[in-house]
Amino acid sequence: MTEPDELQQVLLSDLPGEVDQRAIEQAGLDLSDGLRLWRALGFPEPEDPESFDQSDFWAMGQVAQMMVDTGMDLNYAVALTRGVGATMSRLADWQVGLFAGLIEQQDTEEGRREVSAALLSGMRPRFEELLSYAWRRHLAGAVARIPSLDHPEDLSMATVGFADLVQFSALSNELNPDEVGELVEVFEGNSHDVVFKHDGRVIKGLGDSVLFVAPHPEAGMAIAWEIVDMVSRFDLLPDVRVGLVYGSVVKRMGDVYGPAVNLASRLTAVARRNRVITDGRTAALLPDEYVTRVLPARHIRGFGITEPVSVSRPNPF
Repeated sequence: MTEPDELQQVLLSDLPGEVDQRAIEQAGLDLSDGLRLWRALGFPEPEDPESFDQSDFWAMGQVAQMMVDTGMDLNYAVALTRGVGATMSRLADWQVGLFAGLIEQQDTEEGRREVSAALLSGMRPRFEELLSYAWRRHLAGAVARIPSLDHPEDLSMATVGFADLVQFSALSNELNPDEVGELVEVFEGNSHDVVFKHDGRVIKGLGDSVLFVAPHPEAGMAIAWEIVDMVSRFDLLPDVRVGLVYGSVVKRMGDVYGPAVNLASRLTAVARRNRVITDGRTAALLPDEYVTRVLPARHIRGFGITEPVSVSRPNPF
């Protein structure tokens, strides 16, 4: 048996197996629905449905029971399942990449196998509990961020920031893979810390850029300038530019889309190094201590002629 097979056996050996057949029947799910949910979890469709084991049917039963308990339809269940699959797939890839460095430090094949098994099986029970805790805390926070139902229009508004490292592509061509990995880890890790400090959320990291949302424009501007300051403290990081916009967004599956996101990204292209730039609407919502300067009008793709606004941090005196 190959090493990956052995590790898979360790990870999958004690998955739940008791199938809630009644819930599946109540939800009206059939094999085609099960395959749809399977794909939503991010797994390849098997050539032979008979290859599904009891734990796979158990997972289908869990989704079916949620449908029965909440009244959600299959389309909603698939969307929810897709979110779980995408999140867990990325987390699993991140874990394996993180562990790879520890495993490679072992001099012998036997040592690498032992460390692999210890890392994956030894941490699993605690890590599963940590996942549950973190999910529940984040869910509570997400619920708290829901605007009052008296103002449903607030659901489509957000303060969006886009921090972009300058000339990252050219720099990465001069570095070896380990150095590029270290650069990205320093930038993304420290940017996450800054965003979370101000009750913001990191939507995604793209290696050379970070997309975040903040609870309001003032918090977003504080995040933007702290990212600029953070980057300046690390010699290995190039300069950064940050665009910040308050405006309309579409929120879906943990991501954000729409005009505010696009404009924040576009504005970084016209910002000077280590500067924060916004639009007139967002600038008008900032406290008076921020110094704003309207820049010459220019064409911004998708938005026509626009007057960007450069924002300087408050004077500490």
